[in-house]
Amino acid sequence: MTTPFYRLSYDQRRDQLAQASHLSPQQLGTVADQRQAADEELIENYLTTYGLPEGVAVNLRVDGHAVAVPMVTEEPSVIAAASNGGRLLTSDVGITTAVERRELMGQIVCQQVTDGPALQQWVADHAQDLLQVADAAHPSLLTHGGGARSVRVRLLPPDWASIDLFIDVGEAMGANLVNTMTEAVADYLRAHQSPTILMSILSNYATHSLVTARCTVPVDQLRTKTSDGLTVARRIAAASAFAQVDPYRATTHNKGIMNGIDAVVLAMGNDWRAVESGVHAYASRDGQYRGLSLWHVTADQQLQGELTLPLALGFVGGATRVFPLVAVNQQLAHVTSARDLMRVTAAVGLAQNVAALRALVTDGIQKGHMHLQLRSLALSVGATPAEVPAVVAQLTSKQPTTAQARAALAAVRQTHAKD
Repeated sequence: MTTPFYRLSYDQRRDQLAQASHLSPQQLGTVADQRQAADEELIENYLTTYGLPEGVAVNLRVDGHAVAVPMVTEEPSVIAAASNGGRLLTSDVGITTAVERRELMGQIVCQQVTDGPALQQWVADHAQDLLQVADAAHPSLLTHGGGARSVRVRLLPPDWASIDLFIDVGEAMGANLVNTMTEAVADYLRAHQSPTILMSILSNYATHSLVTARCTVPVDQLRTKTSDGLTVARRIAAASAFAQVDPYRATTHNKGIMNGIDAVVLAMGNDWRAVESGVHAYASRDGQYRGLSLWHVTADQQLQGELTLPLALGFVGGATRVFPLVAVNQQLAHVTSARDLMRVTAAVGLAQNVAALRALVTDGIQKGHMHLQLRSLALSVGATPAEVPAVVAQLTSKQPTTAQARAALAAVRQTHAKD
C-alpha cells in the first residue's frame, strides 16, 4: 500500500515533489535555503518557507502619538504611500481614532424553523442561561475581563434562523474561543429546544468590532508643483464621492486602503483573510459595494477624511505566539492591546487612501510607482542589490520589458568587467 503523502518524512516529500515536477538542483537549493525547522509544525505537508519583506511606515501620528508601523508586503510603493499619507495628515493630533467595542460573533445556524417568533421569544427569555453556558465553556476568559455579552435571533428566508452570540474575547484573536462557546450553546439548545442545528461557527463579519479613523488637514498641505491645495482637496473629495456610486471604482479604492491594512495585519501575526472578508462585506452593508472612506472639503477650507471598518484583531494568541517578529513589531508600533492595534491599523488605511487619491487626481498613480517598479523589474532579471541602481538608470523606456531589463543588466555587468 502506498504511504499517504502527509505521512512521508520531509526528505521523502521533497524528493517526490522534485521528481514529479523536474526541479533543477538550483531550484532544490532555493527550497532548502528557505527551509525553517520551526515552521514545519505550523502547516501540513511542509516544504519550505515563503518569505515576504517587512518595512516600516513613518510620519504617522495617531491620537497624538508618533508611531512607526511595521508592514509586510511584496508590492512596491505601499509603504512609501503610507509614509507619504502620514506626512500629509500630520498635525498636533494627526489621525484620531475611536473603538466603541470589540466583540466577535458566533452563529448557531438552525434550519427548518417552523415557528421563528417562538424561537426568538425563547432565546430572549433564556438569554442569561445561554450566556452562562457560553462562559462556562471557557471560564478563563472571565478572568481576563471577557465573556459572552449578548445573544439575538435573526430569522432568514425561507425557514432559517441564526442565533448570534456576541463575545468579548479580551486581547485574543478569539476564533477558537468563539467556536468553543457557540458549540456549547448549541448543545444546550439541542437539550432544551431540539432545533435542527446545521452548524456552529465564528462569523468574520465583525460588525461589533468597528474602528473609525478621522483626520482634518489644511488644504495647503495638499498642494503640488502644478496644483494649489484647494483644487487638490476638491478633487480628492470628488474621487471619494465617485467611489460611493460606482462599485467598479469602489473596488479599487478599497483595494488601495487594504494595501495598508493587510500589510499591518500580516506584520502583527493576525488573519488577513478574515479581515479582508469582513471589510468587503461591510463595504456592501446597504446592498451596494461602496468606498470605505469619505472625504469632503469644509467651509474653512480643510480636507476632512473618515474611515470606518470592522477590524477584529488580536494582541495575543494564534500566530502572535509563533513568530518572534510579532512581539518586536508590536513594540515598534507602541501597540500594547488589541484596541491599540485596531487604531493603528485603521490609521494606516486612512493614510494609504489619501496618498493614493492625491496621486490619482494630480500626476497619476504611475509616476510614483514607476521607480519602485523598475527596481522590482531589475531584481526579477537577476540584478544584485548593488547592481539595481545602475540597471534602473539604463531603463529609459516608459514601460520597459523584461528583455530590455536583461539587456541593461548585461550592459552594466560588461561595464563593470572592463573596470
